[in-house]
Amino acid sequence: MRTLDRYIVGRAAFGWAVVMLLLGSVFSLQSFLDQLDDIGRGHYHLLGAVGFVALTLPDRLIQLVPVTALLGTLAGVGALASSSELVAMQAGGVSARRVGWAVLKAGAVLIALALALAQFVAPHLDRVAQTRRAQAISAASDLRTAHAFWSRDGTRFLNVRDIRHDRIPARIDLYEFDAAGRLRTFIHARRAEVFDPRRWILIDVVRKNFAPDGAETVEHLPRLPWRSFLRVPQMDLLMLPIPSLSLTDLFQYVRYLKAHGQDADRYELALWNRLAIPLATVAMILTAIPFLFGPLRSVSAGLRMTLGGTVGLAFYLISQITGYLGLLLDLNPAVTALAPATLLLAFALWALRRVR
Repeated sequence: MRTLDRYIVGRAAFGWAVVMLLLGSVFSLQSFLDQLDDIGRGHYHLLGAVGFVALTLPDRLIQLVPVTALLGTLAGVGALASSSELVAMQAGGVSARRVGWAVLKAGAVLIALALALAQFVAPHLDRVAQTRRAQAISAASDLRTAHAFWSRDGTRFLNVRDIRHDRIPARIDLYEFDAAGRLRTFIHARRAEVFDPRRWILIDVVRKNFAPDGAETVEHLPRLPWRSFLRVPQMDLLMLPIPSLSLTDLFQYVRYLKAHGQDADRYELALWNRLAIPLATVAMILTAIPFLFGPLRSVSAGLRMTLGGTVGLAFYLISQITGYLGLLLDLNPAVTALAPATLLLAFALWALRRVR
């Protein structure tokens, strides 16, 4: 049976690889087309767009894992149905559940790879891609390193020396000079709460004012509203989007928002959507198995893939609609993220029990 399991796993893995290559190419092309509108802005050119698409590829592949599991199983293991090998296996006492279990064992490796990418690889590459793109488009004097940010507006300078979880500005220094180049105001803040590009609240502030004659006054303030001079492209450089956050960073950021009484639903939903990928992948694999047995076993590979694609598209749309409705209706993000995959898994188990 181990030899048979390895054979089934090999066909499934081959199907996943082919489908991942095709879907990754299609969605990468779509991402490249989206970048065409920005080519020519600042220093953002064709090679920069190609590099952006390449660096953000791992994040796209992670999102494609569930539908890849469905279509890849239909393509790889479906070839065994088309060649009547599954019939021979059934005649030898191999059940549909046995085939499904073999594919699930390979699926565990696929899920582990997806989670490893989501935690260690994709966020770093996406962070590099977003930083390069924002710097090229802005073509300004802004600079972002791994955990620091510099920006200038005339005689005002902003230095963020720490960016916690790539979303929370901390250890902030603000410098303002007069027309003669003398330092007029210096502000240091432990961190900031950012509500939009223009509206910041600085926390634990030390403000120093310098008079032309050299006199200095110092103030200690618990909170200080600050009207930022940053624009949207600069904010995109400072606070990176959700795909640039690892699972642990996203979890910590959600905890931070909740601890400070801010709305965390959008980020919590993004976290649970990622955590739902293993459940959705298992559900997709088990959904594919009934397509390979019973009346659907004898249909053409094209029809089988079309039906599978329809299921995958419906699952994606339902997941998106459920997520948006959850945000609008203030529902629990964990429930809205896990509900579609849970329902699909229940359907797959029901359909699998009916397979002879």
